[in-house]
Amino acid sequence: IIAGPRVGEDVAVIDMGERYMVVKTDPITFATDEIGWYVVNVNANDVACLGARPRWMIATLLLPEGTTDQALVDRIFDQLHTASYAIGVSVVGGHTEITYGLERPIVVGAMFGEVDPERLVRSDGAQPDDALILTKGICVEGTAILAREAADQLCGKVEAPLLARAARFLHDPGISVVRDASIVAAAGEVHAMHDPTEGGIATGIYEMTQAAGVGAIVDGDSLPVYPETRALCEALHLDPLGLIASGALLAAVSAESAVDIVQALKREGIAATVIGRLRETPGVMLRDAHGERPLPTFTRDEIARFFDTL
Repeated sequence: IIAGPRVGEDVAVIDMGERYMVVKTDPITFATDEIGWYVVNVNANDVACLGARPRWMIATLLLPEGTTDQALVDRIFDQLHTASYAIGVSVVGGHTEITYGLERPIVVGAMFGEVDPERLVRSDGAQPDDALILTKGICVEGTAILAREAADQLCGKVEAPLLARAARFLHDPGISVVRDASIVAAAGEVHAMHDPTEGGIATGIYEMTQAAGVGAIVDGDSLPVYPETRALCEALHLDPLGLIASGALLAAVSAESAVDIVQALKREGIAATVIGRLRETPGVMLRDAHGERPLPTFTRDEIARFFDTL
């Protein structure tokens, strides 16, 4: 076992001889609309963050008693296969059942990938003086979920065209970072990559720094927040820094490689921004026009806090 369970470690890495196998499991519990698309991409993202190619997937579908019909099952499987095909993954098995006590479907995915040992990117490999790069912006997944699952609460608080654009975030800019990670790994010296999910970009940065035993200075004025995200969060009184953030890749790269990596991403049509740097001093600080203060921490994701109020 090259990498096992620990804080900041989202996957397992197993030495298979000439290749390393990279294994990830994650459930989808919030989203019901396009749940099959979510489960493929969030699992593939974490495999790709180690420099590996996602290859095979199994999925367990837990479906609610009384409201499940053939159309629901067909829709979820269509989503699973469409999302997998888009990133070159084969669905090779799984399990489906009607589960007592559920109010909504739950899908648990397990993704398997492989990587040459010398190309493995360790999630605990971030180093002092590294540049922190963020692709796309925050929070792609959270924005899509809110627009799709909280449309009633948002009606009248945001304009209908903005809400429609936010609902399409699932596909454009999309929650996959498989391509982002491949470009970063090939374009320069990358020490760690992370797919910030539950707890948002703030929690993702804390996880990366804690895993490596380093600190960070984050430039708050450089953090790319989509206008749609800001509008939805303001309407629902949520903090985008703590909102589930799949779709953005967080990468710690050597300072000398930062410009080349950002340019390589932009050439491929992927927005990228240097949002800070790592340092030896422990702790994560947020620096913006208002001064410097600790980056906020979130005991739970902002989207979970919102759903608890419904």
